[in-house]
Amino acid sequence: MKPLEAAAITGNWATLLLPINNDDSINYNNLSAEIDTQIAMKVDGIYSNGTAGEFYNQTEEEFEIINHILAEKCKTAGMPFQIGASHTSPVMARERVKRAAAMHPGAIQVILPDWSAPSMPEVISYLQVLTEIAAPVGLVLYNPPHAKKRLTPEEFFQLKEAGINLVGCKTVDGDAQWYAAMKKWAPGLSLFVPGHHLATGVSLGAFGAYSNVACIHPAAAQQWYNLMLTDMPQALEVEKGIQQFMSQYIQPFISNQGYSNQAADKLLAAIGGGWANVGTRLRWPYKGIDDNEVTRLRPIAHEMMTDFFALSEVEGAKH
Repeated sequence: MKPLEAAAITGNWATLLLPINNDDSINYNNLSAEIDTQIAMKVDGIYSNGTAGEFYNQTEEEFEIINHILAEKCKTAGMPFQIGASHTSPVMARERVKRAAAMHPGAIQVILPDWSAPSMPEVISYLQVLTEIAAPVGLVLYNPPHAKKRLTPEEFFQLKEAGINLVGCKTVDGDAQWYAAMKKWAPGLSLFVPGHHLATGVSLGAFGAYSNVACIHPAAAQQWYNLMLTDMPQALEVEKGIQQFMSQYIQPFISNQGYSNQAADKLLAAIGGGWANVGTRLRWPYKGIDDNEVTRLRPIAHEMMTDFFALSEVEGAKH
């Protein structure tokens, strides 16, 4: 597909969750079916190898297979897609970007080097090299809260001034002052924020979400984003139920029990009713959340997020 400009990277982008067999291998049949379902649900776009895609725990051969499946299916369907070429090793990330660019995605997602926090001159040098390799495809910087180097709005401006082809970013959001600073220093950047904050984010200037909420149900998440464009007060009401469930029942798994974000994402997909056969298992050595929690939390989720799940039945969201 043609490289995406920042203005075209908007809305509800669904993450590709990695189905893991009991022997720790990747279930490519389930992965393929997952992509088919996301395409059928008409999400705004699909991306691979985010945290929930377990990019940090793949061989390079597996990286190739996963992303070839995604690229071929999305090209055939006319579905916008991005490839996550992140790696904790800068050398390996450089090679992944090279291979990702050959698959002609709309954009390529990367993280910053993460063993030692890079200085800004090192960040610029790193992203300049990746820009050259990815060209003409633009980069989307995945800069999560746990990154060793968290960029400020002013530092995003430094990247633009250095000639880096950064078309978007995925980052934790902030208050209204933070949004104003991002608008001032990075006005040409597609700003994606956490999915469960998306209605508030869009009201303050966010472009969309690489969405944990889409893990629950991609079609409902898509209709929720569409609702933001026509009835923001109602979309904010839907967000209240989502945030209440996340804070009371999902966040404690991370903050109190030490589970990873990817474990929570797979739990959300299972709670959402099994729209994809992904399961809750993570690849060794990481632990998924017990399947018994799915049985316990599914009715609670449907009760607390009634308005969200109702959106999956909106005309055009059925699959």
